[in-house]
Amino acid sequence: MILSTKKLRKEFPSGETSLVILDDISFNLEEGKSLAITGPSGSGKSTLLSLLAGLDTATSGDIILDGINLNNLNEEERAVIRKDKVGFVFQSFELLPSLTALENVMLPSELKSEEDPEKKGEYFLNRVGLSDRKGHYPNQLSGGEQQRVAIARAFACSAKILFADEPTGNLDPKNGKLISDLLFEVNSETDNALVVVTHDQELASKCDKKIQLKLGRIVD
Repeated sequence: MILSTKKLRKEFPSGETSLVILDDISFNLEEGKSLAITGPSGSGKSTLLSLLAGLDTATSGDIILDGINLNNLNEEERAVIRKDKVGFVFQSFELLPSLTALENVMLPSELKSEEDPEKKGEYFLNRVGLSDRKGHYPNQLSGGEQQRVAIARAFACSAKILFADEPTGNLDPKNGKLISDLLFEVNSETDNALVVVTHDQELASKCDKKIQLKLGRIVD
């Protein structure tokens, strides 16, 4: 089991009471499998993704990532887990503007002091069809190209689990389908688990499992 949650709850103080964002979230995800998290805006999808990836802490409950309970860790320890085990694809791409496409993809390998990050970066840029754009900066790339660079960077992390937050949300339908197909195509070549937050039902249908949130709870 690469990821599991048990009775996960997240609430924020709101005056004299608390605002419950997520409540009683429990599920399991096996290694190499994919999970779609769906639901209307405001249902808690992005909050759940932040918790699962160790970017935030739950009010109560457990998140077990690759055998480690994230709720028992401090921020520094969670940062190590993110670096070693987690990859991200953000809706807003989050590419560093001062780095070329290749340098953005190389960055995770360089941070881990891996051998030959350039070779690895070039391999994943080629996998997403952007070898001829490796020297271009993000502002010289289209939205679809920037998202492909972000996918290449995420897979270059060699992470055990990849989180994608609305990866097609900022793209037109044509590029959205391309990115969706590419995400699963490259993922199928690895042992990574994949967790996708999405409004895109076509993308969600490609996942092995799906959970739907409504008002912070899982519904059938």
